[in-house]
Amino acid sequence: MGIVVDQLRTDYIELLQGYLGERGFKALLRDGVYMRDVDFKASRLDAVSSTAMLVTGAYPSQTGVPAASVFDVTVPGGVSRLPLVSTASASVTNDSFTPAALRLSTVADELVVDAAGASQVYSVAMDPQQAVILAGHSGKGAFWVNNTSGNWATTSYYGSMPSVVSNRNFRAPLAQRIDTMKWTPSPRMAQVPFLSESRRINPFRHTFARQDRDVYKKFAASALANIEVTDVAIDLIRNLNLGSNPGETDMLSVAYTVAPFRYAADGATRAELTDSYLRLDGQIGRLLDAVDSAVGAANSVIWLTSTGYYDDAASVDERYRIPGGEFSTLRARSLLNSYLSAKFGSAGYVSAIRDGQVYFDRHVIESMRLDADRVIADARSFLVKMSGVSDAVTIDEVLSPATPGAESLRRSLDPRVAGDIVVRFAPGWTVNYDEQTPVQSKHMREAAVMTPAFLRAPGVAPKVISTPVDAVALAPTLAGALRIRAPNGAQSRPVPLD
Repeated sequence: MGIVVDQLRTDYIELLQGYLGERGFKALLRDGVYMRDVDFKASRLDAVSSTAMLVTGAYPSQTGVPAASVFDVTVPGGVSRLPLVSTASASVTNDSFTPAALRLSTVADELVVDAAGASQVYSVAMDPQQAVILAGHSGKGAFWVNNTSGNWATTSYYGSMPSVVSNRNFRAPLAQRIDTMKWTPSPRMAQVPFLSESRRINPFRHTFARQDRDVYKKFAASALANIEVTDVAIDLIRNLNLGSNPGETDMLSVAYTVAPFRYAADGATRAELTDSYLRLDGQIGRLLDAVDSAVGAANSVIWLTSTGYYDDAASVDERYRIPGGEFSTLRARSLLNSYLSAKFGSAGYVSAIRDGQVYFDRHVIESMRLDADRVIADARSFLVKMSGVSDAVTIDEVLSPATPGAESLRRSLDPRVAGDIVVRFAPGWTVNYDEQTPVQSKHMREAAVMTPAFLRAPGVAPKVISTPVDAVALAPTLAGALRIRAPNGAQSRPVPLD
C-alpha cells in the first residue's frame, strides 16, 4: 500500500500526536520506520512533479514530469498543457491521460516486471496525473474524479474500469451528493488547545454548490476528498482480492492532501489545516484496517510520504501593511519587448511568461540574425531591475550550477520544456499571469518545512531516523523492502534500515 500526502508536514504530525487515533499515524510511528526529515533537494515542486520523483527515485529534471503544467513551445504561439496528456489540444478528455511522458520506470512497474505481469497495480487519487503516475506504465487501473462530471474516471490505456468503481458512479454519484456536503470542524477539533479564540467563536464552514463550475476542484482541495479516495481504495481491496494470490505481490497506491485550503475567503487556514490532519489520521486508520484485515500486517508493506514542499501563500489584507505588490506578466512582456526592440530592432522577442519562466521566440531572433545568448543576457539584466523580481538566471546558468541554490533549481527544470530565463519573484508579491485566459495569480512566499516518510514492512524493526534522508532514496528503499529492483533511473542507494 502506497500513500502520498500532498504537503504533509512533520511538525504538524508531532504537534497533534496527542490528539490522533491509535490506528492512523500512531500505528505507523509505533510499528514502522519514521523518517522525520526527507530532503527533496529540488525547488519549484508541486504534487504532480513530486509524485513522479517519489516513484521513480529521480529528480523532476529527469522524470519527464517537471511540473503539473508545462509550456509547449513546439505549438505555434505556445500552449500550456498537462505533461501526462497525450495531445496538446485544448480539449482534455479522460482518455487523453497516459504515462507515456513519464520517461523512467516506477516502483510499481518494477513490481509487475518482477512478477512477469502477474501483479495487480491500481491507484486512486483526485488528480488524474497523480493517479497515472502512481499506476505507472504497467498498472491495471488508475482512477480519479472528473472535474466536469464529478464521476470517477479512468483512461482506456489501462483497460476497462472495474465494476466496483463504475458502479459507484451509479450507486453513490458525487454529483448527487455534492450539494449536501459541508466541511466543518470535526469533533476532535474541540480537544486541540492551540487554535485562536476567534476561530473557536467563528468556526469555518465550507459548502460545495453544484452550480459552481469549479465545485469539484474545490472539493478535491478539501479534507472531505480524502474520504472519497479511501472509500474507493477499500472497495478495490475487498472486491478485487488484492494481495490474495499466493506468491504474488499486488500494489494499491492512493493520493491524499493536507494542503492549505486555498479557497478560504480570508486566507487564514490554520483551523482547516488542523482539521485536515485529524481527519486524514482517521482515513489512514481505515486503510490500515482494510489492509490488515485482507492480508494481515505480516504480509503487507505500507509506505507513506509527503510531497516535500509547502505552499501556504495567500493574499494578505492590506491593513496588515506587509510589503508587497503586483507583478503583471503581460506588462513585463510588453516592457521587455519594447526594451529589446529599441536595442536590436522592432520585433516580438518574448513569446510568453509562464510559471516564472520567460520564453523567447527563437525564430524571431534567428530572422533578425542576432546572437540569442546576447539578447537573453540583456533581457535578464533588464528583468532583475523590475519591481517584484529578486533574481533572474538564464537557462545556461541553470544547467551549469555554481551554488547549492542553483543546483536545486537545476534538479527541478527539464531543459526540454524550460524557459530561456527563470525568474525568482520577491516574497509578498502577487504574480498575475494576465497574458493568458483565464488569468492565474500566484502569491509568493518562501517556506522551508520538514516533511516525513514512513515505512512498515515485515522484518523491518521500528525506528526513528532524525537525520535528513534524500527523497530519491525512498523508491530504492521501498524496492528493497519488496525484494525487487529499484526503478531504472533511481539516483540513490536505499536508506539503511537495520
